Amino acid sequence: MNTRIVAWFFVLLALLVAPLLLGIINKTKALFAGRRGAPLLQPYYDVIKLLGKGAVYSQSTTFLFRAGPIISLVSIIIALLLLPLGGKTAALAFTGDLILFAYVLGLVRFFTVTAALDTASSFEGMGASREVFFSAFAEPALFCGLIVLAKSTGALSLSEMLGPALAPVWKVNAAPLVLIVLSLLAILLAENSRIPVDDPNTHLELTMIHEVMVLDHSGPDFAFVQYGAALKLLLSEALLVRILMPVASDNLYVATGVFLAGLAGISILVGVVESVMARLRLLVVSRFLVAATIIAAFAIALVVK
Repeated sequence: MNTRIVAWFFVLLALLVAPLLLGIINKTKALFAGRRGAPLLQPYYDVIKLLGKGAVYSQSTTFLFRAGPIISLVSIIIALLLLPLGGKTAALAFTGDLILFAYVLGLVRFFTVTAALDTASSFEGMGASREVFFSAFAEPALFCGLIVLAKSTGALSLSEMLGPALAPVWKVNAAPLVLIVLSLLAILLAENSRIPVDDPNTHLELTMIHEVMVLDHSGPDFAFVQYGAALKLLLSEALLVRILMPVASDNLYVATGVFLAGLAGISILVGVVESVMARLRLLVVSRFLVAATIIAAFAIALVVK
């Protein structure tokens, strides 16, 4: 089957299953707590319910507040097109696309923060400040990880860096890749507002980071925010899946099974982490992210030795 068709198939599949990952995490946490928990498909119900409601806008907001959720969602989808999800290549692949991938994710944060500041709310401004502060520690770890992958494979395209060319690298540079996986797992928890960095279920404004920035969004806008968060989680997990399982099968059924199994496995892992760990104090979060960057930097040292 044509590789481009396969790539677009996985993009559509990702758009469909993204909210399911949140359901898996919540179900895992419920099982650890000895509860039945919400239905596995509850995130779908929430998004559909929000799409049917009306939106309320403060008189202090401008078009930036309304455009923020839409632009952020579109940016995440663009990043999704750049990542080889389950096939041999991404829907949009070119030399140097790893730089665009990182900066498109930065664009998501920029418009989320801008929309929060546009409300003139002190609480949302506080959350925006924390988001930008902690991202300054998280982004270097991501770039270090991409540098290690580029150096190991000799490629500057995500489709080549995360494709079959990465498989033999595990035989000669397993240690740097393991360090990158650990670093990116920490970044996944931070960038997706998961424990121990943040708690997506908290309602205490003084302790929130991401959730406090979207307090004023409602109706379809909040649906876009929730769906965008699910897509970003899938994006982060897919990156880890492709590093851990870089072999792309020509059999579409096998490739789909590996892709979905990998996402489910990492989602369960996130649920386990959130069940056995407490949330870190805000003063410790920066140390957590600095540790992730140091681990990634040490991986670079091992690759270029």
